[in-house]
Amino acid sequence: MKRRTFVKNMAISGLALITMPKKLFSKQNLKQGENMQKWDKTFAKSDKVEVKKVEFKNRFGIVLVGDLYTPKDKGGKFKAIAICGPFGAIKEQVSGLYAQTLAERGFITLAFDPSYTGESGGEPRNVASPDINTEDFSAAVDFLSNQSNVNPNEIGILGICGFGGFALNAAAMDTRIKASVASTMYDMTRVNAYGYNDTLDAKARYALKEQLNKQRTLDFKNQSYAKASGLPDKLSGDEPQFIKDYYAYYKTPRGFHPRSINSNGNWNQTSSLSLMNLPILAYSDEIQSAVLVIHGENAHSRYFSEDAFKKLKGNNKELLIIKDANHTDLYDNKDKIPFDKIAEFFNLYLK
Repeated sequence: MKRRTFVKNMAISGLALITMPKKLFSKQNLKQGENMQKWDKTFAKSDKVEVKKVEFKNRFGIVLVGDLYTPKDKGGKFKAIAICGPFGAIKEQVSGLYAQTLAERGFITLAFDPSYTGESGGEPRNVASPDINTEDFSAAVDFLSNQSNVNPNEIGILGICGFGGFALNAAAMDTRIKASVASTMYDMTRVNAYGYNDTLDAKARYALKEQLNKQRTLDFKNQSYAKASGLPDKLSGDEPQFIKDYYAYYKTPRGFHPRSINSNGNWNQTSSLSLMNLPILAYSDEIQSAVLVIHGENAHSRYFSEDAFKKLKGNNKELLIIKDANHTDLYDNKDKIPFDKIAEFFNLYLK
């Protein structure tokens, strides 16, 4: 039987913030496996793990860049977890925090930038694709499966926000993935096709497609890509609460990073077309491996996780609702992110 669990706040440890360094890594200076010379994350560095920069290609030939976290002073074969998200974020933000924290608990973890974003390759920049972003998870599994200190039969994935949906999509396709966690999940194809809370009807959707396809014509003519709207640089005070929550993470020292689309950029506007036309999770009911879905009680996006969970089958699926948590609390609030539960889940099912 699938389990649905409601938990109170979990006091684990507080979040330490650091000042952003003035100079960041450039992709031109990367060497695969090179130890990082400067800490450029939005969270404090742990003295319990080793971190190195790595590169690997996905099936489309795009070079992905990640940070590989390994527990210090431990040998042998490790369980491994590939981590990505949120949508529009980079590995120096949320996924890196998850990766480092789980590495402290004994896993090898890989936080990576998805295609077309951050330090990863792909042109044009700031493009999203339900197919390619799902493939990015499998490419990370390719990489981890070929590490000498990783057991290839003990690999899981963890997706945050929009990459929670892509993680479940990857789990439905890639049988090498033995366990998956989706934290504060969005289904990016659903929200683009139907709007928040499914308020966009067929007529409105057709009008949006007309607008976006006209933009494609203009983009080709101008040889440039129009930007989608992003977070405002300054709040008026009239925004919905979830926009204020996003702003409080991405636009303040708490989570700002100059390479992050949500902090300092915009998506390519016409990316929405493929997200509207290629729904993910069509085969999520065929996932045989274990799945843990985590969401905040007060998150505006909670319905994405609850609906995705309803479709899952098997007694190795669980929905965990975190009391008094909103969407972005599960980005970096270590008092509310259930890291002990996540580690317990992966230790149980990665075998």
